[in-house]
Amino acid sequence: MPSAEGGTTAQPGPSAEAGSVADPGAVAGILLAAGQGSRLGRPKALVEIGGESLARRGVALLRDGGAAPIVVVTGAVAVDLPGVLAVHNPDWHSGMGSSLAAGLAIVPDACAAAVIALVDQPLIGPDAVRRLIAAHAAGASVAVAAYQGAPRNPVLLAREHWAEVVALAAGGDAGARPFLRAHPELVTLVECGDTGRPDDLDTRSDLDRLAGLVPPLPPHGAPASQD
Repeated sequence: MPSAEGGTTAQPGPSAEAGSVADPGAVAGILLAAGQGSRLGRPKALVEIGGESLARRGVALLRDGGAAPIVVVTGAVAVDLPGVLAVHNPDWHSGMGSSLAAGLAIVPDACAAAVIALVDQPLIGPDAVRRLIAAHAAGASVAVAAYQGAPRNPVLLAREHWAEVVALAAGGDAGARPFLRAHPELVTLVECGDTGRPDDLDTRSDLDRLAGLVPPLPPHGAPASQD
């Protein structure tokens, strides 16, 4: 899983709002938005592109793709979004591994899996999330979105793997990547090249380039596109 930076400080611990109760077997969505955006010069979670913050876009990506509830992991800055489970990672300086652990820790027990997305990839479309969830429903315990055959994000992880994912991610900035490399036999690649692109927004030049490529979010309440 490529590294992400995202999201002064939110209150420690999770907070839940409307819509956070999970159905049995549900697939949660986790948005990693905790970093300070050192190369960009500001936290990415609050950066606006297409008139919306990257954090709000990330939540919409997961929600429109069918994940529920949505967990947002913050760190360098607070992110105030309705209808999500928010958790502050006090160890966000240590890298993405601690944010992944914080997010997985507050997913409701009823959820059988979680889709992990990064706040700095605004060109990924909700159909990618939808396809990962469909792959899980078909029996995949680990599903990774691929673009022209190359694995990127988002990533779906079944609950049975979370303990090992967290153990291998501890203290690093590679997220789920160590687990994926250790268990290639578990990985189902799901081609998503026709649903969007996994471009990272790391620098000011990235922001300028992607600003012209990011479509505006649909009006509130409008249905997301379907395959």
